[in-house]
Amino acid sequence: MFFADTLELEGLGNRSYLAGGARDAVVIDPPRDIDQVIAAAARRGVRVAYVAETHLHNDYVTGGLELARVTGAAYLVPAAAQVAFARTPIADGDTVQVDEGLVLRAVATPGHTPHHTSYVLEEGGRGVAAFTGGSLLIGTVGRPDLVEPRLTEQLARAQHASAHRLAAELDDDVPVLPTHGFGSFCSSSQAEGDATTIGKERATNDALTQDVDTFVAQLLAGLEDVPAYYAHMGPANAAGPAPIDLTPPERADAEQIARRLAAGEWVVDLRSRVAYAEGHVAGSFNFEGEGKLATHLAWLIPWGKPVTLLADTPERIADAQRELARVGIDRPAAAATGNPAAWIREGEALASFPRAAFADLARVRERGERVVVLDVRRDSERATGHVEGSVHIPLHELHGRTGEVPPGTVWVHCAGGMRAAIAASLLDAVGRDVVAVDDGFDAATEAGLTVARA
Repeated sequence: MFFADTLELEGLGNRSYLAGGARDAVVIDPPRDIDQVIAAAARRGVRVAYVAETHLHNDYVTGGLELARVTGAAYLVPAAAQVAFARTPIADGDTVQVDEGLVLRAVATPGHTPHHTSYVLEEGGRGVAAFTGGSLLIGTVGRPDLVEPRLTEQLARAQHASAHRLAAELDDDVPVLPTHGFGSFCSSSQAEGDATTIGKERATNDALTQDVDTFVAQLLAGLEDVPAYYAHMGPANAAGPAPIDLTPPERADAEQIARRLAAGEWVVDLRSRVAYAEGHVAGSFNFEGEGKLATHLAWLIPWGKPVTLLADTPERIADAQRELARVGIDRPAAAATGNPAAWIREGEALASFPRAAFADLARVRERGERVVVLDVRRDSERATGHVEGSVHIPLHELHGRTGEVPPGTVWVHCAGGMRAAIAASLLDAVGRDVVAVDDGFDAATEAGLTVARA
């Protein structure tokens, strides 16, 4: 009897899988922090016999090479992927015996990348699980524009063909177990739900219900901006990532924090946006530890810039360090925990700014006060409606465009409050008077603000 366990990477919106039988197992698309994979295998009482990559990942650093080294597993990597390390090349139709009665079969499914490969776990000659990586996802497919702009349409057409191949070869009840699609920007669009089958996708997935031309046109029209850090993930995975180092960073005192800020380094406060707004180190940035920390921080920070982490507890620092290492931000320069008053030098004061709701903004406008309303949502979000008269700079562009924000007090909003808090901290750090709108965007209409549509 086979099993297939899911390892969630919620911050990045990805999943890895441990699948096998009574003695041996295969790991599909492992994360950088392999300790959790090893622990999952230990709980099952199985040996990791194979580690398999569906493709060279663009959104996170893999732990596959290190996991294979530590466990002695064979490292299966698509043969067409150009890598700088020894691996077991896998091609369409290749099979490996995972455990007694369990075979893993490679199925070429180009589209997300030219070399993308899905894996079908077969028991007694019948497919029982399909590990589809960035090919067929829940209600969508992996985006085809991460390799080379000139290949995007060709890869989009390949995604359509690959989805149809999987649907043709597998029974309706076979679970589809993708790596992407749970909030990852490697997904071409976001879909609801966290479980699916070939049959469900056959009935609802555009790749399987639309003709290829309609599908490709719709897919390409809906693609969002690519996170900037993606440019570094593929090369890191092709070169062979170094083992992860999660030892605690150096402790920073108030003097060191001040020196690092003066040197232009990033000091990142991981506390809640409420606590940060009430009092923080001037010049620091607020990326909530419980938000999509790795995605947002890695997208905004100049690559290679040293980062110092501030948090309430050492546990929060450790969690953030683990999440950031998954995207190649390997070692925080330093860290500090405890009371924020200890993070500033004697004689200095903590900075702060107000938080508000859309109803407060409506009252300010009713009084005739001239304020700047800054919308930091993505283009696709703004297209569905925006506060009339607002300025639009997506969050991932704001750090390089703060000079474009008109003069005056800036009321900054997003869709829910977290990104607005990041944006408010960026503006506060350059000396702007800012109000963070910590409210759901639906409340703008309820507050009486005019919401226009493009």
